[in-house]
Amino acid sequence: MATRLTIILVNCRPDVPASLGTPLFQAAVAAAMDYEVEVICTGAAGPLMKRGVAAAIEVKPGSGRSVYDFILAAHGHGARFLACTANLDLHGIGIDELIPECAGMVGAAYMVERAMDDTCRVLTC
Repeated sequence: MATRLTIILVNCRPDVPASLGTPLFQAAVAAAMDYEVEVICTGAAGPLMKRGVAAAIEVKPGSGRSVYDFILAAHGHGARFLACTANLDLHGIGIDELIPECAGMVGAAYMVERAMDDTCRVLTC
């Protein structure tokens, strides 16, 4: 039985805030259910790991809840956030610019390993 969930945010775009709320909420729920959860930000979602980016995006205009609030909720329940090394380079983001909730960096091989692991389920958004 799978005990881990990896959510790879690759196509969720900061300029389409509604695409970000659901996977981050799912991360919070799964972590609250005591699953080991990690969220990997790559592709269009990579910049979310940069300080200030997620905080400046409201999931729903006028809601007062930022994407960063969703990250904090998931992290508060135990979800780990990771950045893609190559993606940081692509976007020109330095390690010293990452949000404190980002636990580190991973590469493509790490993501493939998770997808092939029988104890892990992978969602991509």
